[in-house]
Amino acid sequence: MADVASPLQFGDPPRLGPYVVQARLHTAPAGFVYLAQGPDGRAVSLALLTRGAAFDPAARDRFVTAIKEAAPEQGGVRGWFARGGRARSAVLEDAPPVLGADTGRAPWVAVPYVPGGPGAERFLEPVMVGGTLIGQAHGPDFVPYWLTDRAPALAPPVRRRPLTETRKRVLLATLALLLLLLLATIFLLLMLLGRSGDAPMPQQLPPTQFMPTPPPTPTSPEPQEPTRSPSPSPPESGQETPGRSPGGDSSGDPQL
Repeated sequence: MADVASPLQFGDPPRLGPYVVQARLHTAPAGFVYLAQGPDGRAVSLALLTRGAAFDPAARDRFVTAIKEAAPEQGGVRGWFARGGRARSAVLEDAPPVLGADTGRAPWVAVPYVPGGPGAERFLEPVMVGGTLIGQAHGPDFVPYWLTDRAPALAPPVRRRPLTETRKRVLLATLALLLLLLLATIFLLLMLLGRSGDAPMPQQLPPTQFMPTPPPTPTSPEPQEPTRSPSPSPPESGQETPGRSPGGDSSGDPQL
């Protein structure tokens, strides 16, 4: 492989773990190889799967298995397989040592960068299936279905809540606290006012039953018939005595 670095392109990660990605070194069907710098300033070769290969569980598992077998101290099983006398490793025997790796949903591996020597591209070789149990695959259509998705597989960004949402929550919490204080104040006032008015309340009178009574009868006496005065009886001689009649005028009397 020719160690010809090319500038980063759109979609390339600026950082993977503690390593700062600086340039592209190699592009393979299963992933990308970058030139990166470690936290101690050391140059490293870093391999990252494509998004299509990372979404395929079988391809991702082959890549992760190769990383674990090359790094027994990180939980690999290379030494256990080597007990039979022949290492059944997914990578070649001259695989470079692993400096750092991530075996999650978007796995990557970092190895020391040696100009002209093997780099992290060795871990991308077992991802591509080159044969079957009965021999080499035949036919032009034997290609993985995920080769069309050539974007780098990156871990989803950590969703951080914006500051405005935090301010809204603080404001809502403050309003709720003020409302609770107001309710507590009203409750205390009601308790104090209730204690000050401990005078016995007048008992409620029993309900009255109203029975309608008949209208009163008039008590005025009945009108009496007027009494007639007796008429004067005539004298016994039968003639009236000449003289003044009662109520007569005295001017007509003859003078004596």
